[in-house]
Amino acid sequence: MDTSDEVVTRRFGGRRVVVTGAARGIGARIAERFAAEGADVVVLDLLRDPGAAHAAAIGARFVEADLTDVASARAAMTEAIETLGGIDVLVNNAGILRFGSVMETTPEQWDEVFAVNSRSMLLTTQVAAQAMIEAGDGGAIVNLASMAGKAGGAGQVAYAASKSAVIALTRVTALELGEHRIRANALCPGYVLTEMGAATRTQEQVDLWSSYSPLGRLGTPDDVAGLALFLASDDGAYLTGQAVNVTGGMIMH
Repeated sequence: MDTSDEVVTRRFGGRRVVVTGAARGIGARIAERFAAEGADVVVLDLLRDPGAAHAAAIGARFVEADLTDVASARAAMTEAIETLGGIDVLVNNAGILRFGSVMETTPEQWDEVFAVNSRSMLLTTQVAAQAMIEAGDGGAIVNLASMAGKAGGAGQVAYAASKSAVIALTRVTALELGEHRIRANALCPGYVLTEMGAATRTQEQVDLWSSYSPLGRLGTPDDVAGLALFLASDDGAYLTGQAVNVTGGMIMH
């Protein structure tokens, strides 16, 4: 059996992919993996310098976007699609984590989290799906939700609720766009060690969370990226409307 890199890269050869929030963390690894497997990738992020640097390092292109701003989100997606000459895969990865209890969270904090974690996905999906429908070739949308979207998370009310909204958005997208051969699935990562939340984490907390997994460890960006690419690939052609756990068994439903 030929297992050369040349064969591997054909999986996304010629595919046009946009990954939001891909300057660092999980999104950066997803973009890198797509590029390594032959895709033409746009890194779409608010962080200009790290985003442009990462795009250059992996042979991708960079588009700056403030996804909390409706006009900016739409314009950036339009620019990304025009840059690629179309779109086959959209990975909605951009997100923020804010801590706050039910009693303490303000409406402003709630709106901030939802603007990035949920509303931005609606906006980018609308632009991408319209392009996919007009092209007539179908496509794949992968939305990053969270374990918190299924299990909740004390002290993370806005974050957990926003990720539940992502799961619902994904299911409705799958129902409505399936007739156009557009698939939509969500990923629900567990505790993954990235820059997000790093300042709030201690070794004791890492050890505790690791103990919650039957595998005895936390997730990595590669764990999430591997499934994202599977869902976007032809191997995942009959999967749509799913919210797939990447939690090391911390959540099993």
